[in-house]
Amino acid sequence: MHRLYIVPTMIINVVIVLVPALLTVVLAFCNWDGISAPTFAGLDNFRALAADRVFWSSLGNNFVWTFVFLTVPIIMGLAAASMLLIVRRGSNFFQIVYFLPVVIATAITARVWQGMIYSPVTGVFGVLKRYGMPVPNPLTQPPLALFGVATVDLWHWWGFLCVIFFAALRQVPQEQIEAARLEGATYFQMMRYVLLPGIRPTITLMMIMTVIWSFLAFDFVYIMTQGGPAFSSELLSTLAYRKAFYDLNVGQAAAAALVISLFGLVGTFFYVRIQTREGEQ
Repeated sequence: MHRLYIVPTMIINVVIVLVPALLTVVLAFCNWDGISAPTFAGLDNFRALAADRVFWSSLGNNFVWTFVFLTVPIIMGLAAASMLLIVRRGSNFFQIVYFLPVVIATAITARVWQGMIYSPVTGVFGVLKRYGMPVPNPLTQPPLALFGVATVDLWHWWGFLCVIFFAALRQVPQEQIEAARLEGATYFQMMRYVLLPGIRPTITLMMIMTVIWSFLAFDFVYIMTQGGPAFSSELLSTLAYRKAFYDLNVGQAAAAALVISLFGLVGTFFYVRIQTREGEQ
């Protein structure tokens, strides 16, 4: 009888998630411009992607994006969370400050950074240029464009990790922390031997989720550069969007989406495996 309670959520997931996912798989093997009737194309869409240098560039950018988000925000989040654990007075205030960028709409964040930071006319970069300190705008430089967008997303994202890590650190037994302090452990020794081992499952989970979310990144890139200049900041998600709505090649867009899903499934596999292992302990 209790199983009936999950029927509504199952119906919602089938209609909203499963059906569109299956349609995407079908369209990946078809030629379709979004208007006329689809025609079966076999593996032609995947062959076309494999021959497209922009696809490989986008895939490489996704790996770079993932590497950046697996290192910089996680290190920043761990460092800030450990500081919040040590400096207890005002920790709630700092949690709010750190978490605030997460709740701001990504479109607003992207436009604010474009206008107030990167703009050569109204932004910080423009002010520096007027005072004789010209700084190249990363959004217009192909080698820097991806990192310029990633910087905005890092600012938007790292506070979430900080709050998650801080909540996990508060679950570390206080006796272990006090014992380490009595033994004269330094900050780095405390982190290495007490705090980090105590929250290893949380760190592992957030790293897996970061991999999944990195391949789903879209909004900041599309709003700030649309994959430019010269496809230097193109990701698989923006490539799929451009294929579908600019080139009217829904088949190749679906094929690119399947590549994204492949990496998501790999991350999900490791997530489920870790959860199962923790449940058995």
